[in-house]
Amino acid sequence: MAQSKRKTTLTRTMIAALACCAGALLTTQHSQAQDASPPPPPSSTASATPPSTAPAPAAAAPSVWSVGGIDFSGLVDGYYNFNANHPPDSTNGNQLRNFDYDANTFSLNMAKLTMSHDPDPVGFRIDLGFGKAFNEILSTEPNFKHLEQAFVSWKPTKGKGFEADFGEFVTSAGAEVIETKDNWNYSRSLLFSLAIPYYHVGLRTSMPLTKSFTAGVQVVNGWNNFSDNNSGKTIGLTGVYTKPKYTLSANYYVGPENNKTNKGYRNLIDTTLLLTPTPKVSAYINYDYGQNRNAGAIDSDVATPQYQTTDLAHWQGIAAALHYQATSKVAFTPRFEYFKDESGFSTGTVQNVNEFTLTGEYKMPEGLLARLEFRRDDSDQPYFVKGSRLVDAQSTLEAGVVAFFGPKR
Repeated sequence: MAQSKRKTTLTRTMIAALACCAGALLTTQHSQAQDASPPPPPSSTASATPPSTAPAPAAAAPSVWSVGGIDFSGLVDGYYNFNANHPPDSTNGNQLRNFDYDANTFSLNMAKLTMSHDPDPVGFRIDLGFGKAFNEILSTEPNFKHLEQAFVSWKPTKGKGFEADFGEFVTSAGAEVIETKDNWNYSRSLLFSLAIPYYHVGLRTSMPLTKSFTAGVQVVNGWNNFSDNNSGKTIGLTGVYTKPKYTLSANYYVGPENNKTNKGYRNLIDTTLLLTPTPKVSAYINYDYGQNRNAGAIDSDVATPQYQTTDLAHWQGIAAALHYQATSKVAFTPRFEYFKDESGFSTGTVQNVNEFTLTGEYKMPEGLLARLEFRRDDSDQPYFVKGSRLVDAQSTLEAGVVAFFGPKR
């Protein structure tokens, strides 16, 4: 008990210190960062000033969001959601959603502070946060419920781009990420919510093998756990092939994920094709296939039961989105996806679900992002709560606002 209290006191002290640092940074006078714009075309009327007499370029001013080689960044993300089904309980009233669970109410998705230092050759990153998102991500880890990532990086000077990270880090799978501002839509896709893990704890590596292809290997505890639920380990293989007009990413995770036994393996194949044909138009297609060989105790009444493999659970889905950057501030993104929970492994119900989302975005260069989003989910089973009964569809209208700061905006 005393040790727990000391840990709690230390955690509160660290959070208070981080808040003070962030507050000091926020009150520092700074020049407002602007959205990056493409370089101007080469001019046919170059300056006649000889190179020897041309003025030297002014040194870049250090960012006020960096102190002593450590970059600070953060965000606050909140929303209002209207659910046309009017579920009787607003808390977790939106089914099949990640982070924006609450219906017909104002809610805080997350508040987050990040500290990082790029490896030179050693670096680190720590992401601390609060809110509905963190409650879900770390729902099984009460001792770490405010920690999204915490890892140390090593990038040797003569390593030809090789990098190794050790600690807790977000998964490599999926077309979307945890932070709203780094996605095209406000709500997360069905694949993000139901098909892939949030994070891993262990070791990950990456190495550029050619100018276009980077590969990596990961050895981790498993899916979403600091302490492994068995004695086995999960292996992750990653690959990214990058060209000017497209990027193809593929990830494969395999390992024992059943509790208290190494019998039965879980496999996940995740692929994403990102298309960037023009500066204003982008698109992605994301496909996931997963399976888990379940295992059960032969005799659960004994002190150390033996386990045997049982049935095989499957899930798979595909998502596609188109992002149109109408102006430097305004963008629109429709998204459509289909998810097949063949065994009820992900949703608790054997069902096929599809969803359509249309998102409008307004982004200001000072670090404020607003999105208005309509979403419709349909299932072939009565799954969504409407009053005192279940129906096969759910429609929502959502307005979200994200304020963020940092050296890279």
